[in-house]
Amino acid sequence: MAADDDVRAPGAAVTAALCGHWEHEPPCPLAPHHTTAERSGDEVRLRVLFATEPASESEVRTRIEAALSREALAGPDGTITRWQLRSTGPDLIRNDETGHAERLTQT
Repeated sequence: MAADDDVRAPGAAVTAALCGHWEHEPPCPLAPHHTTAERSGDEVRLRVLFATEPASESEVRTRIEAALSREALAGPDGTITRWQLRSTGPDLIRNDETGHAERLTQT
């Protein structure tokens, strides 16, 4: 992503894919989730923590990957943020995320 691009845009794309729009009333219908973005130069690492029923996990992962594969999002003011998806994959919940993960499962 360019230095002046909004690092929140890929996370908004994920929320739109999971919930229909990045602005919605809780709870998230398919998978309560939380997205963080960390920038390092022109690279942004996105981490999506979500909770869903086991039968829905594949659909959730597919929606997340499809949203990120579009590599662009038009914001509310019409500004288009672009990115290049380099890789995706599951990861374990980190120790510092366990409380948040537990809250997501209670939503």
